[in-house]
Amino acid sequence: MMRLSDPTTLLTAPVVPVLTIERAADAPALARALLAGGLAAIEVTLRTREAYDAVRAIVAEVPDVIVGVGTVTEVVDIRRALEAGAEFLVSPGTPAELAAALADAPVPALPGCATVSEAMALARLGFPVLKFFPAEPSGGVRWLKAVREPLPDVRFCPTGGVNAENAATYLALRNVVAVGGSWVAPPEAIAAGDFARITALARAAAGLARAA
Repeated sequence: MMRLSDPTTLLTAPVVPVLTIERAADAPALARALLAGGLAAIEVTLRTREAYDAVRAIVAEVPDVIVGVGTVTEVVDIRRALEAGAEFLVSPGTPAELAAALADAPVPALPGCATVSEAMALARLGFPVLKFFPAEPSGGVRWLKAVREPLPDVRFCPTGGVNAENAATYLALRNVVAVGGSWVAPPEAIAAGDFARITALARAAAGLARAA
């Protein structure tokens, strides 16, 4: 079994901000605000037309931030993300063709899964950490507790319905290395340029404890 790059070397904080950036011009200030709050690794989702430009802007202007690209659903997304400067890749789900391409990528990947069978298949490909998505609708903390013993070597980054109220419960699990969430960068705060609020939310998220 191949051993792929371990994304936990990048996930230095307990929370990975999941960002939907409508205007690339906002991206550097947003990245600086999150970094100031202690969140150095961020995920820019491919849900807007300016997502790739946002990644390029952060890479160029805020080099201390580790930029990942999320919502990778097609093999071509990998090439485009890498060209933009992505340092890790995240998919919501992982069909076989995409899994193989992510395994061959030169940067770490968090392939998405929502079932035990998907988790087992991805673990056999050598992925050390999986994205559990959508976490809350797929069983949340109860699902993660249930798979901990049958899949003792599989670790997860749950995303989808994770928020300020339940993040600590997820992080208390031994098979959770970090959580992903959008609550640290509310769209209305980004639109209003309220980056002080985002820094405060990031600081609170960075202070969450993980399981020993």
